[in-house]
Amino acid sequence: MASPTESDADSGRHTAGLDAAGRDIVGAVVKACRLLEHFDTSHPVWTLNDLTTASRMNKTTVHRLMTTMIHAGWVDRTSEGSYRIAMPVFEIGSSALTQLDIRGAAQPYLSEIAEKFGDTAYLMVPADEGAVCIDRHEGSNPLVVAGISIGSVLPYHATAGPMAMLAFSARIRDRWLTDDLPAFTDRTPTAPDELLTRLEQIRSQGYALSNSDYLSGVAAVGAPILGRNGVVVASISVGGRAETFEGDALREKVATVLASAASLSRVAEALPASGPTQ
Repeated sequence: MASPTESDADSGRHTAGLDAAGRDIVGAVVKACRLLEHFDTSHPVWTLNDLTTASRMNKTTVHRLMTTMIHAGWVDRTSEGSYRIAMPVFEIGSSALTQLDIRGAAQPYLSEIAEKFGDTAYLMVPADEGAVCIDRHEGSNPLVVAGISIGSVLPYHATAGPMAMLAFSARIRDRWLTDDLPAFTDRTPTAPDELLTRLEQIRSQGYALSNSDYLSGVAAVGAPILGRNGVVVASISVGGRAETFEGDALREKVATVLASAASLSRVAEALPASGPTQ
């Protein structure tokens, strides 16, 4: 029977990866961080067996790492012997959050997306007049998306980032969906009924796709960043040549944007409320 724990081959690959990253990296610390990543609001307490299965690490390794973090004060044991995050982690996190905003939090994700795919990654926030681009990171691909730069205001009914916010905000929809929406290309959805159908699909799948609906030959994938109570805080998206948004490449971009949006939503939920659009 195959073991759910980390195999020797897996361990070797991890060690090789660490060696490639540089000798300054301490493998045990990386593994400890990976264990801590399993603790969240849906699963705040873990038994040794469950954490071993979820992490796919060796049981002895998990036990030694968790015992070390208990000694350091980062992890507590419950009365039943399970593990939970200790208060110092929350104190450090709260201190960091006081100096953090969504743009600062999003920068490493934007940089990673741009570097991974060679396209341009965008962070946009909602405003009454449209979606405002507050940050962008360009990749290595030669296409420069003219007209979408920091400070640009985009219509909510075109391009993936704005449409992701439109789909998840009833307030924006109430203000934006009218009978006289402008068309930017022959693919721009302007009829309210057509838009409502597309927005329902976006809400169902969690992300928006666009292809030549704002700029011809440009496609994009975008997902909403949601704060407390599901309030729309921003969107993160990636855009580039339409022909590179197909097949496996498209699926990988969707997965990456969704994962980035999910991580940033957890950050946004912890930030002080500032009256974002719902």
